[in-house]
Amino acid sequence: MAIKPKYVKQMGTLLLEKYPQAFNTDFETNKENVEKLTNVESKGVRNRIAGYVTRKKQSQAAAA
Repeated sequence: MAIKPKYVKQMGTLLLEKYPQAFNTDFETNKENVEKLTNVESKGVRNRIAGYVTRKKQSQAAAA
């Protein structure tokens, strides 16, 4: 697994803390929600954040 940049982790963690119900294990849904909830203009950064959030949600679901 690749090391994520610090800003991706910070933004992903912040979004999960503020809007836990807005995200699930589906990348496409998370990508749309990241676009709505942030002012990130870069498509690549948006996708990285959405991917990070998706991985976190998948690991939480597997642990439960």
